[in-house]
Amino acid sequence: QVHLVESGGGLVQTGDSLRLSCAASGRTFSSHAMGWFRQAPGKERQFVAADSWSGTSTYYADSVKGRFTISRDNAKSTVYLQMNSLKPEDTAVYYCAASTSRYNTRYQYAAGYAYWGQGTQVTVSS
Repeated sequence: QVHLVESGGGLVQTGDSLRLSCAASGRTFSSHAMGWFRQAPGKERQFVAADSWSGTSTYYADSVKGRFTISRDNAKSTVYLQMNSLKPEDTAVYYCAASTSRYNTRYQYAAGYAYWGQGTQVTVSS
């Protein structure tokens, strides 16, 4: 079992930056590839970014490529999502998720993850 807790969300203006954190507890953090998803009101949960267990492989949705960066600190059992140049369309609840493997070949699908955090709200005003 892996317990995930996100933090760092908030209300910002267009062009601002935020860094989300996701702290994990339970099983060995480095055994899990991680991902970030988001869900806006009335919309399906959407893939944002993912990595491999070491953080050397990273993947991004086209909508955030070049603006968002996923990283991790295995010693702190934490994965981060650095979000720059935020836009109003980035407004959503952001969730971190843990897969059951070190490399997740289904990283862009919610079904590819076994554990989820409770989410943190990010609101970008225009």
